[in-house]
Amino acid sequence: MTQRVLTTESGAPVADNQNSATAGVGGPILLQDQHLLEKLARFNRERIPERVVHARGSGAYGYFEVTDDVTGFTRADFLSAVGKRTETFIRFSTVADSLGGADAVRDPRGFALKFYTDEGNYDLVGNNTPVFFIKDPIKFPDFIHSQKRDPFTGRQEPDNVWDFWAHAPEATHQVTWLMGDRGIPASYRHMNGYGSHTYQWTNAAGEAFFVKYHFKTNQGVRSLSSEQAAELAGKDNSSHQTDLLQAIERGTNPSWTLYVQVMPAAEAADYRFNPFDLTKVWPHSDYPLQRVGRLVLDRNPDNVFAEVEQAAFSPNNFVPGIGPSPDKMLQGRLFAYADAHRYRLGVNHTQLPVNAPRTAVVDNYGRDGLHATRNGARHDKNYEPNSYAGPAQTDTALSAPLAIHGWTGTHVAPAHTKDDDFFQAGELYRLMSEDEKGRLVANIAGGLSQVTRDDVIEKNLAHFHAADADYGKRVEEAVRALRED
Repeated sequence: MTQRVLTTESGAPVADNQNSATAGVGGPILLQDQHLLEKLARFNRERIPERVVHARGSGAYGYFEVTDDVTGFTRADFLSAVGKRTETFIRFSTVADSLGGADAVRDPRGFALKFYTDEGNYDLVGNNTPVFFIKDPIKFPDFIHSQKRDPFTGRQEPDNVWDFWAHAPEATHQVTWLMGDRGIPASYRHMNGYGSHTYQWTNAAGEAFFVKYHFKTNQGVRSLSSEQAAELAGKDNSSHQTDLLQAIERGTNPSWTLYVQVMPAAEAADYRFNPFDLTKVWPHSDYPLQRVGRLVLDRNPDNVFAEVEQAAFSPNNFVPGIGPSPDKMLQGRLFAYADAHRYRLGVNHTQLPVNAPRTAVVDNYGRDGLHATRNGARHDKNYEPNSYAGPAQTDTALSAPLAIHGWTGTHVAPAHTKDDDFFQAGELYRLMSEDEKGRLVANIAGGLSQVTRDDVIEKNLAHFHAADADYGKRVEEAVRALRED
């Protein structure tokens, strides 16, 4: 085998990679040692800013295969025919902790999926829960700050966590999910994924539908108790990453079945609660699950930094036939996600291999900026319209228009007949077995009992009482018992 030659960044061969150049034997290092300076300078810049949320993640490549005809609901090309396959990349993640956090913790999991379609990349950014803690993006920075490490103690503080939830009654539903048995997935393979938000599908006839995505794991749902998670995190900080990597390497390719709930757009206005409220689910009795296809993961990234850390997902990456809804949290994320990647990776992050389209041709007037690799040829113009056969608009909207009315301003969301913050949390509690209820109560009480302010505890207890009388009573008794110990 021919020996490869080590080179500098500019391609020059390196004579000595073991010893720095010095002024005589044992003398001071010379500034002219270009190889040394280049290595140290590059090393200082190896880390990019980590994600503010979803910092710790794992990823894999795979494909999505259509198994059922959904052309009556959407004209998206990658969903246009049974049997059609589209390459995908997925990134799983925890939400609150930093890049150095453990995988086996009680935290929602990100479920971000990129479809490399023939019409451009479609990003579906969701979680392993169908709901979220808040319903308005203006509260997102406050929520995340309450869950992050405290500026003084440097650790997550129950006082901060529960104080925010005390002032956010709409979080009760998601808190019940998080503190329940599914709050700590056993692995990324053994959890469901959800689009969480409401999206819009538009068919070839221009008819609009609102949809929710459900990815059901074909491995079965498996979760960890708090005790099991603590033990696993101590043994392998990267337990979920290890599990995913090894499963795919041995050919045990994890898969999920995609279902959607479909609501005709005309039914949204009169539905009994706001269908665009991220803190609520649509009951399956109203809108049953309809199967769409199968997601299979079959290839690990070759380089975690290049393909997982530099992977950029944004819910504003739509394709024809799919678009947004009036979901306020989604509307906020349409801007926030793409802006976060411009900050972390630069304005040309979409040209990185993991983010670049596979088959669709990118042809626009974006130029220059850091790391520009697609900057136009000699006679290409960087303005539009022009007289030189440059790319032009199609005049065909990706999705159907949304009707709006009323005055601009900061409005409280209108109330529907069942638009309270506690009804669905109570329904979820009542669905649980007695053992599940016991573990849920213990998990909540374990954190809430550590809060130092009585008024914060009382506000949170009021939320659980409002969701279900038995729920509130049991949490209150458990908190009292732990505080008296």
